[in-house]
Amino acid sequence: MRRVKEIATGVATLSIAIGIGFVMQSSESAKERYGAAARPATLSAVTEADEPLSGNASADILLEVQEIELTSASDAESMPVPRTDSNVQRVSVPVTAELPEDADNLPLADGCQISANAEVVSAAMVTLTLAAPCAINERLTVHHNGMMFTETTDAAGELTVTVPALMEQAVFILALTNGDGAVAQATVPDLTQYERTTVQWRGRAGFKLHAREFGAEYGQDGHIWSGVDQNADGMTQGENGYIIRLGDSRSVEPLMAEVYTYPSGKSARSGTINLSVEAEVTMANCGLEVEAQSLEMMAGGKIKTQDLTLAVPGCDAVGSFLVLNNLVSDLKVASN
Repeated sequence: MRRVKEIATGVATLSIAIGIGFVMQSSESAKERYGAAARPATLSAVTEADEPLSGNASADILLEVQEIELTSASDAESMPVPRTDSNVQRVSVPVTAELPEDADNLPLADGCQISANAEVVSAAMVTLTLAAPCAINERLTVHHNGMMFTETTDAAGELTVTVPALMEQAVFILALTNGDGAVAQATVPDLTQYERTTVQWRGRAGFKLHAREFGAEYGQDGHIWSGVDQNADGMTQGENGYIIRLGDSRSVEPLMAEVYTYPSGKSARSGTINLSVEAEVTMANCGLEVEAQSLEMMAGGKIKTQDLTLAVPGCDAVGSFLVLNNLVSDLKVASN
């Protein structure tokens, strides 16, 4: 058993606040972009919690939404969210999470040792395995270089999840809600061959990361997002990117993340990849203030983060999409 006394998740932050604008696509416009007619024939399974909900949004308007605040912060205290509003959904990266001083002295039952392992697999990914026999069907949080997402152990107290590495010397902390946990480490030597962008949030905020590769339009080949089948083999061969969704969306107030990976070190094509973050207005988030955070891998192993505070339109806009074009940076790649 390894008890986690302190979880440090320091990442590089921006020192300025940036104004960001985005547009809201009406329901009919959204259907054209995201509906069945605009998607490839084969769709991957979508969890019940992420299904779009019906509403009565206007179908003829393309609205510009103003005064969206994009900030960055080194700790949760500086996030510009009213603490007294029970409807606010928050996501941030805490500097530390500490346990009581006597945590190591708590008695442990026989057979309750927790162990974790990290195995490097293709595309600079790491497969994490956790064995926690006394934590059956328990919520846990995976921490990696500023990225956080929640998962749930199975009926045997085990978990297996594959995570895109964000650091060559990768450290993963798997923390249970009672403070128990384990740490796994791995060296990922081919990480420099890949570009990665992450967006993370809490709860049913409705965020999704979209990549339109080399001039692709919505619904065409080259439009990559978590709602369609993706070509993992093509990513390993340098033909296309890939988005992986992390987190157990069935749990209460989950921490979720989506990570886009492009194999820039072996790319078969040259050009620009347009990245955007989009949020559907649903009955789960309409009228609320939600937050998201982006993490972008930079040269030298640094991570650039940006924090977004977003006031979602009211429930009469259910079915519309908020399109944020400037939260994450487009990628420019050259063929190799």
